[in-house]
Amino acid sequence: MGSVSIWHWIVVGIIVMLLFGRGKVSELMGDVAKGIKSFKKGMAEDDVSTATAQPTDPSKPVADQRQAAPAQAPSEHKAG
Repeated sequence: MGSVSIWHWIVVGIIVMLLFGRGKVSELMGDVAKGIKSFKKGMAEDDVSTATAQPTDPSKPVADQRQAAPAQAPSEHKAG
């Protein structure tokens, strides 16, 4: 019990073929193949776009992106 042999997979495959028919299974496998191709194409395009991007020159200083703190207005507290 718990062991799955090749015969179990053959029976499952036959049941799936009977339930869905040959057309549905081949259509499903075609859709999976299209998805895999689309994924690979997207990954290849991503690699190309990162390779063609101009890297920043490390010898040039990068502008400081921090904003200066706003100057404090003198307080109008009256002593006394």
